[in-house]
Amino acid sequence: MLVIAVAAVALFAYAQSGPGQQGATPAPGQAGAPSQSTPPPPATAVAEAAPQNARFGPHRQAMLPPLPWGPAPPARPPEIVRSVYKFAAEHPEVLGYVPCYCGCERSGHRGNEDCFVTARDNNGDVTEWEPHGMT
Repeated sequence: MLVIAVAAVALFAYAQSGPGQQGATPAPGQAGAPSQSTPPPPATAVAEAAPQNARFGPHRQAMLPPLPWGPAPPARPPEIVRSVYKFAAEHPEVLGYVPCYCGCERSGHRGNEDCFVTARDNNGDVTEWEPHGMT
């Protein structure tokens, strides 16, 4: 679970590096260039496809609830677990798009964010953690 979240962080950082650092954008008509004949989808269609909590975008949170430490030790060192849960709190726009591969979608999880966050208030602040992310 934590490996997936760390991979999401790396993917997010790579995507934020921008196209200027990865080479020039091809001119129209060249291979790899965006198609001129296909218009982008309407903004409403993109918004409807987005995970619900992605609307919060990057979301700094001053006070986080206590982590759900269980009787067994977590799968990773405590400082790693804290940083992944903090990332989940502050970046729902990333983890909402990362699928979960452990089978928890059968219990209602829609994306990797659901493995860490159980509830948010109207402002997007985490009010309750999901213990599933500890595994």
